[in-house]
Amino acid sequence: MKVVATNRKAYHDYHIVETFEAGIELKGTEVKALREGRVNLKDSFCKVVEGELYLINCHISPYRHGSYFNHDPERPRKLLMHKKEIVRLGSKVAQEGYTLIPLRIYFNNRGWAKVEIALAKGKKKYDKREDIIRREQEKRAREYIKYGVKK
Repeated sequence: MKVVATNRKAYHDYHIVETFEAGIELKGTEVKALREGRVNLKDSFCKVVEGELYLINCHISPYRHGSYFNHDPERPRKLLMHKKEIVRLGSKVAQEGYTLIPLRIYFNNRGWAKVEIALAKGKKKYDKREDIIRREQEKRAREYIKYGVKK
């Protein structure tokens, strides 16, 4: 499995509840640009529209050698999942205040481009502070165990 891009900010801004794997419908030059790693997931999200799942605001830069065959970098891309999963995700997003965000894009062993999406709930400011404090405490504890000295 070759990971192309990750959304590191997602773990900072959201509580990840559940993850799913979805295929992604791409054009030829988009696949080539993905293989070069020219993708940005920073502000992207997923949306259920009329029973279909779309990836919005995912920026895949145009392929260098694509000429007039190149694609629109920020076009909505259809995600491929089973209908029952899409309906279940759509109902959770609509009722319970969850959101769908992409965590990473990768190529599986067969060479297919896949997107790992997460059902997530937004963090509040105090949650982010608590996470930072907890990480710092864990880091200090690891240093103390390793060196036996408190910094």
